[in-house]
Amino acid sequence: MRNDAESGRSASGDARTQGAVQSVDRALTILEILARAGEAGVGEVAAELGVHKSTASRLVAALAAHDLVEQPAERGRVRLGIGILRLAGATSARLDLVQEARPVCRLLASQTNETVNLAVLGDRSALYIDQVIGPSTITSYNWVGQHIPLHATSNGRVLVSELTPEERRVTWGELTAYTDSTVTDPDTLEEMVADVHTRGYAVARDELDVGLTAVAAPVRNAHGEICASVSVSGPSFRIDQARVEELLPLLLQAAGDVSARLGWHRA
Repeated sequence: MRNDAESGRSASGDARTQGAVQSVDRALTILEILARAGEAGVGEVAAELGVHKSTASRLVAALAAHDLVEQPAERGRVRLGIGILRLAGATSARLDLVQEARPVCRLLASQTNETVNLAVLGDRSALYIDQVIGPSTITSYNWVGQHIPLHATSNGRVLVSELTPEERRVTWGELTAYTDSTVTDPDTLEEMVADVHTRGYAVARDELDVGLTAVAAPVRNAHGEICASVSVSGPSFRIDQARVEELLPLLLQAAGDVSARLGWHRA
């Protein structure tokens, strides 16, 4: 049985967790109030939240530290900040990318009968934002919303292929071996990424999962920067080197088509 001290620590921890959740809920409510009203005084915010004015002031200060709200004059009225636009812009850009890429990815999945994934660079990972399963694919893991290691995937290597070596060393994160085939040596990875930059595509075989092979190519925005990666993946027994050579023209065409839809024109 737990002693009184352990019970006390547990109760204290639960109280802190509940308090943190309550603070987050109140902060989000402030954003909703400002979205509805346009602007409001701290006293008005406090009244609507049902809290003391000092509590509302601390919450407003925390939001202001992240540019989510702004208070032009000291003790003045509060309104939404530019941080909201930054978050909305990132979400909008991602939704636009999915919308523009979806018909191309559907065609690619139909042409290859394999799974097609669309990924963007996340926080030291590849974030999978869309997936289309080929018509003859019986089962496929749903990667959408998953953060996947950069070093062990074709999408990841494409996404970091135009970063500087210094930026890559920070972005790789921990070079974990997921299978016996996972490349974890930094120098070898640099050589492989240089090869990706030269060839315009990446291949990863049995590195994240034994039996899984994927081929990826870059998607570029209107400025010519890599903004995403599109890949074709399937069982390694089916996607051997000869099959990779068959898939490449279709994959590169699809990546180019998505890039064109985003406004990129090859010089």
